[in-house]
Amino acid sequence: MSDKPHQNLAIIGHVDHGKSTLVGRLLFETGSVPEHVIEQHREEAEEKGKGGFEFAYVMDNLAEERERGVTIDIAHQEFDTDNYYFTIVDCPGHRDFVKNMITGASQADNAVLVVAADDGVAPQTREHVFLARTLGINELIIGVNKMDLVDYQESSYKEVVEEVKNLLNQVRFATDDTTFVPISAFEGDNISEESENTPWYDGPTLLESLNDLPESEPPTDAPLRLPIQDVYTISGIGTVPVGRVETGMLKTGDNVSFQPSDVGGEVKTVEMHHEEVPEAGPGDNVGFNVRGIGKDDIRRGDVCGPADDPPSVAETFKAQVVVMQHPSVITAGYTPVFHAHTAQVACTIEEINQKIDPSSGEVAEENPDFIKSGDAAVVTVRPQKPLSIEPSGEIPELGSFAIRDMGQTIAAGKVLEVNER
Repeated sequence: MSDKPHQNLAIIGHVDHGKSTLVGRLLFETGSVPEHVIEQHREEAEEKGKGGFEFAYVMDNLAEERERGVTIDIAHQEFDTDNYYFTIVDCPGHRDFVKNMITGASQADNAVLVVAADDGVAPQTREHVFLARTLGINELIIGVNKMDLVDYQESSYKEVVEEVKNLLNQVRFATDDTTFVPISAFEGDNISEESENTPWYDGPTLLESLNDLPESEPPTDAPLRLPIQDVYTISGIGTVPVGRVETGMLKTGDNVSFQPSDVGGEVKTVEMHHEEVPEAGPGDNVGFNVRGIGKDDIRRGDVCGPADDPPSVAETFKAQVVVMQHPSVITAGYTPVFHAHTAQVACTIEEINQKIDPSSGEVAEENPDFIKSGDAAVVTVRPQKPLSIEPSGEIPELGSFAIRDMGQTIAAGKVLEVNER
């Protein structure tokens, strides 16, 4: 662990625009991956007829991903700049992995959007920018990648910059302070050192722009919210719920409440990396033991919070959703599965209150009959089983969700208000 402030960084963008190669290159340039490992990957890539994939292999170290040349899982890698130590959340570009992207990007403070110079804004570029916006990523750095394929021409770079600016304006990202960097992840141009191939560019390198990101404030002043991932029984200790602290602090001696299971007790021990600690804060993965709680009292999807300020349990909630893909139309009465933090609960869309114009955020239509792919809307949702969820304006970490149906991610959204049960 480093004593520098920490940032989670999502790498987003269309499939084949070079995200994995960029990640491998960043890790290589910051000394996080030694040269000989890259060499090894280079040989392996050439054997498989995938010459040029050596940097991507650093991240895509699952055999299946190598065979397909696609990123599936979200791999975590770390590197340092002068000001920060970063954990990269490499977000897959393929549609069927958008669910990972949503649970992955929601952990990110900032993002690098990779757009290929020879291809420009592609369908998933739009989707990822829209999701990043919905999930509260504030700062985007745009890497205009594959400059080597367009002979480092300034005109190609400018075209892509204009295209991306239009897209960002559509979803109300502030484009004035967005940094654009012409790069070649494969050749290494403008990643850590200024490239002689782009004499027309006088801005920062990619690593310099990462170094200049604003420091993110850890949400320690919000009340404790800790979604439970698993519950174990450990001999000599008893029941041990495990999860990641999203907001607030977990301390031994605290009185906590688990919702929606509605049980509680006093925290006896907190463990991190197999060591007992007196307290844990946002981003820490912990196991802890609570006096009087048995294995069958709580389950994955519960949220732990202070007994005097317990997590909200929704009777219904209002949410803003963005429909990414649906084969037909969505009407009131539709009941897909909502994935929020670690919970997966079937929820009925009871009412479609408003259709929103995604480019302006203005109300386009009151009480529409249906919404379809590409639409944004405000809806009223009724969980079929108790669900703990928070308004994203108060606790953003527990206010976003993905909607899945038929094996794919249909929509993403954020909670506007909760009508507690």
